[in-house]
Amino acid sequence: MMQNLRRLALIVMLCLLAAACGGGRGETEQAEEPTGGGAEQEATAGAEEEAAAEPSSDPVRLVVNPWTGSAINANVAKVILENELDQPTEIVEIDENSMWAGLAAGDLDAVLEYWPSGHAEPVQTYIEEEQSVIDGGPLGAVGQIGWFIPTYLLEEHPELATWEGLNDNVDLFTTAETGDQGQFLAGDPAFVQFDAQIIDNLELNYTVVQTGSEAALISAMQAAYERQEPLLMYFYTPQWLHAQLDLTLVELPEYTEECGALPEAERDCGYPEDVLTKAFTAGLEERAPQAFAFLSNLEITNEQQNEMAVLVDVEGMSAEDAAAQWVEENADVWEAWLPG
Repeated sequence: MMQNLRRLALIVMLCLLAAACGGGRGETEQAEEPTGGGAEQEATAGAEEEAAAEPSSDPVRLVVNPWTGSAINANVAKVILENELDQPTEIVEIDENSMWAGLAAGDLDAVLEYWPSGHAEPVQTYIEEEQSVIDGGPLGAVGQIGWFIPTYLLEEHPELATWEGLNDNVDLFTTAETGDQGQFLAGDPAFVQFDAQIIDNLELNYTVVQTGSEAALISAMQAAYERQEPLLMYFYTPQWLHAQLDLTLVELPEYTEECGALPEAERDCGYPEDVLTKAFTAGLEERAPQAFAFLSNLEITNEQQNEMAVLVDVEGMSAEDAAAQWVEENADVWEAWLPG
């Protein structure tokens, strides 16, 4: 009897051990079996990629500042965004100082050309500190703001090649409006410019006269050139007028970082060479990733910009039509800008 009980206890123990082992293995096998999570994750990732490829239903708002090159950049982008990426796009005309608050607030999406030398403060505030605006990289064109004269003036007055010759020839540039001071002709008051400060700090006997626009500056130089008259004015490259007229950049004291860091009132040097740069509102990549990728890739050179500017300012085309014509004829250039 005792032997039978021992045998029965042994059998029960073996059964319990088998059940325990069997249960553990079953749980391990269940944990190792696919649960479908991988497939679901792949499907989710695919849906996210497909959504990212879709254009935003909200329009992308591109800044245009009051000069032809800015309008050309934005309209080239608009044509391609709408025709190739089905992305609604709007052009917003605004001056270069006011645009930063709009970009920071998300009311504007991108500026495709700003000149860094004149925007150190907003770059520090909005890009570096707040990070409400992001650096969009170089446009591809290189700019130079400066003081220009028609080159024919140097034949009789070679000293006008530098600022040091200006006071000795002030009579060449006086007008009824400026009296015994020479006229320095400026453009749109909204342009980045330190000319009044440079004139004061270099003790030049000149006064700044605003024309009101880029177009007025161009007309003034064309008129002076036709009559072979003296003219000293604010101007810049890239600009198509340099291909039409022979203009000379008057040498000012060389720009240095120390001079650039001075308060505007103390500025006594020339303008630096500018690598023209793009900037985007910080939310653009999330809201319209395809547009963001395209605008990041977009590059327009001095020569390309000038080619289109001639169509606008010389041949009378609208910036939109000039951009559309350039896009039609230069697919080999802009196809590389499209997102992969």
